[in-house]
Amino acid sequence: MKIISLILILMLPSNYSFSENLNKAYFAGGCFWCMEESFEKLDGVEEVISGYSGGTTTNPTYKEVTFGDTGHFEVVEIIYDKNIISYNELLKNFWINIDPFDAFGQFCDKGYSYRSVAFYQSEYEKNQIEIGISKIENKFNKRVVTYVKKFDVFYKAEDKHQDYYQEYLLNYLMYKKGCGREEVLKRIWNL
Repeated sequence: MKIISLILILMLPSNYSFSENLNKAYFAGGCFWCMEESFEKLDGVEEVISGYSGGTTTNPTYKEVTFGDTGHFEVVEIIYDKNIISYNELLKNFWINIDPFDAFGQFCDKGYSYRSVAFYQSEYEKNQIEIGISKIENKFNKRVVTYVKKFDVFYKAEDKHQDYYQEYLLNYLMYKKGCGREEVLKRIWNL
């Protein structure tokens, strides 16, 4: 038992210093399956969790968020190593994976819960989001309708929504193709 305790004590400082490098960011870009896929491909992103945020209902379900009046959006929680990837790099990835001009949702998913949102946790993040909006509006000469909201609380979505793009790859690819997500993104961002 003493050996196990000693090993745990020796491991704590290295784990603690690593966890100091981890931050979280929150974005809504329509379907959280698609947003999860786009962020998990980035170096420095440790984990992406699908869930809900921005509303008033505690522990909402997918059905309540999609069809109810919870005020929540489909959101991804991004856990990232700030020594490898910056908040601004995450924000850039967010912009090129949404249609910032769609006031009704994203791609084939329409409705309030599918609107795009950049959540901020500090004045720095809010400022970076606003700078990004200004640059996009100037580039396209169009108004960005993506919400900018102060982050409050995140509720993890049901297990079946986690890593959906990996667990149900064929269904996911059919959904993504049918929604025309990639075509719209290419048309907007010239990817």
